[in-house]
Amino acid sequence: MIFSEKYTTKWHDTDASRRVTVTKMLVMMQEVSNHHIESLGMPLDTLRDEKGLAFLLSKIRISVYRPLYAYEDVEIQTWTYAAHGFSYPRCYRIIRGDEVIAEADTVWALIDINNRSLVKASDCDVYEFTDDEPLSLDVPQRFRLPKGAELESLGERKIVWSDLDYNMHMNNTKYPDMLCDFLPVEDIGRIKGVFLSYVNEAAFGETLDIRSVLADGVHYFRTVNSEGKTCLEAQIILGE
Repeated sequence: MIFSEKYTTKWHDTDASRRVTVTKMLVMMQEVSNHHIESLGMPLDTLRDEKGLAFLLSKIRISVYRPLYAYEDVEIQTWTYAAHGFSYPRCYRIIRGDEVIAEADTVWALIDINNRSLVKASDCDVYEFTDDEPLSLDVPQRFRLPKGAELESLGERKIVWSDLDYNMHMNNTKYPDMLCDFLPVEDIGRIKGVFLSYVNEAAFGETLDIRSVLADGVHYFRTVNSEGKTCLEAQIILGE
């Protein structure tokens, strides 16, 4: 069953090109899913504080079809489908009138924060999720470098206070802006797809090495912490 809310985009949702950023689209989507979860009887804060559980985003694919600007009225939809193993899938759609602006497919994990263990979907008795249809997006499901492509370091990025969620790690919605900071400005307005795979959490105070390569209209990224562990693998797909 689709859960939806109305939203009016804000001036502060937009960037230098006056378009709503991918990061703000991701924030809007996740706020609606938070409200969806709350409507099922247990807000995320209660889930954490009373049950000792938290949802962590594992992977997201976003397709952007049309630009979105400030002070436009949109409907934001979310729904779940076929949870299995340790994976809790969820979809999103942003609609302006009769136009689909963007769609996203995500996979979440449910973690016991006391022992850092994952909770199987079959063992989750907190929520009853519906089993709707998944999306079909023109965005890769895995991070695969083209043959012969090699990632090169573009610079470093320290994880600071404004990046954090309540787990003291970089909030997943902060990553698109971080990657765009390392893109050529002329490419940011051409983004038509984003793939983000969260491998390890980036903790407060860590410094990430941002590595990237451009191949066939796709910016490939990998962020690596001081211990040599990959935190994020990503693709930013450009249109015309």
